[in-house]
Amino acid sequence: MGTILVVEDEPDIADLVKYHLEKAGLPARVVGDGKQALDLILRERPDLVVLDLMLPGLDGLELCRRLRGAQATRGIPVIMLTAKTEEVDRIVGLEMGADDYVPKPFSPRELVARVKAVLRRTAAPLEPSEAPVIVGHLRLDPTRHEVTKGGQPVFLSAMEFRLLEFFLRHRGRVYSRTQLLDYVWGQDRFVEPRTVDVHIRRLREKVEQDPRRPTLILTVRGLGYKCRDEKE
Repeated sequence: MGTILVVEDEPDIADLVKYHLEKAGLPARVVGDGKQALDLILRERPDLVVLDLMLPGLDGLELCRRLRGAQATRGIPVIMLTAKTEEVDRIVGLEMGADDYVPKPFSPRELVARVKAVLRRTAAPLEPSEAPVIVGHLRLDPTRHEVTKGGQPVFLSAMEFRLLEFFLRHRGRVYSRTQLLDYVWGQDRFVEPRTVDVHIRRLREKVEQDPRRPTLILTVRGLGYKCRDEKE
């Protein structure tokens, strides 16, 4: 088991989170500054980051954006921990690449459960198959955790990769948001259905030729989403 990095500038909250994580058997470190956190993440590659939004040095949204923009760190799961509770703030956090969002005040037990759930779903493979999947201009290699588009690398977060792999392996079938949360995020998830829309929008921006007119990951009005079958 690696380390959970808690990026929080309020000492009481940071100590509370660290205590409950370690009580649950999850080693944790605390950093109170965004720039220091970024340097530590680049050096040590924690298993997961619990990230406050309001930080000195570098705010949480910018830190998350930088993590998702670097190949070495884009696969590290991020749970945002913040006092901002409006839906628009949650959506912005998810669009920046957060895997989950916990508003303050929070239950330490719930936070620990969310951390464990994110670690499980980002570590476990969707299927035992290790064969690459090729659909049109896309090639997904699960053993190397690589995706190419027309031969060029596509950099995905861990959850984006997991979602794309699920769609490519289940082409032609329609899945509701709730089903996708169960199958991809896991039945022990704590995320809301809107999270699916955010991740699919980000995924389309990376894998579609024209994200405004998707031809691979399609919306089925009133039902959910599907990956276009090559026979269609």
